[in-house]
Amino acid sequence: MSVTPVTDLRPLREVIQRHGLSANKALGQNFLFDQQLLARIARVPGDLHEAEVLEVGPGPGGLTRALLSAGARVTAIERDRRCIPALEELGAAFPGRLRVIEGDALEIDARAMFDGRPHIASNLPYNVGTALFVGWLSADWEPWWQSLTLMFQREVADRIIAPTDGDAYGRLAVLAQWRSTARIAMPVHRSAFTPPPKIMSAVVHVVPSTAPEGVSMRTLERLTAAAFGQRRKMLRQSLKGVEGALAAAETVGIDPTRRAETVSVKEFVALARVLDEGRPA
Repeated sequence: MSVTPVTDLRPLREVIQRHGLSANKALGQNFLFDQQLLARIARVPGDLHEAEVLEVGPGPGGLTRALLSAGARVTAIERDRRCIPALEELGAAFPGRLRVIEGDALEIDARAMFDGRPHIASNLPYNVGTALFVGWLSADWEPWWQSLTLMFQREVADRIIAPTDGDAYGRLAVLAQWRSTARIAMPVHRSAFTPPPKIMSAVVHVVPSTAPEGVSMRTLERLTAAAFGQRRKMLRQSLKGVEGALAAAETVGIDPTRRAETVSVKEFVALARVLDEGRPA
């Protein structure tokens, strides 16, 4: 694989200073400067030579540099107008390989920007990261993306990959694991960021797998929202607001005196399947 050299680029700290940039707490920004660390993140999805990559919240372009250096063609969505000149400067160094879209990723139809299936790789703004992630998990299956390589707060990352019957296990784990494989690719120490956040971070890698048949995402979302919305209560209490859920639990052999954190991903899928089978077409 050929790699585009970045030795001629000015150091990222210098670019930030020249453009008068600083991390905006309101936008959930924390900048990464360690190019070796960023290169490691860019390697998580695998070979990106000539691959399409969507990056959300690139800021001044630290991870963007690493993705471009790995040979990717990057579409970057950035809400912070202050960062656009720095990204355009980076685009000039990689002609035809960086497309910058100014706007809010929660409102933009990123799917419509690609003919094929891009990888998504982002140091996500902490204030919108979970919402974007759930949106991408809610896509049709096979989804419009090939893989997700995303930086989260370590607490959120642990919730995504959590096993059943643990404190971190909840709705996010079920939605992430029922039709995809999620793993923590690497931890990232708080000191790697400027300014350093109060908590640790981690890069999560998600690859889609075959979706179980006869189960809708909407039904699974309803079930998990109800079950984990009252996670300390027994299922007979937390699920009573979901029509047919308690009867479905009896059908699949789930004791209604159990609590949500003891119900495995496979059991939630079985419960959702019974509900969908009983719903009129």
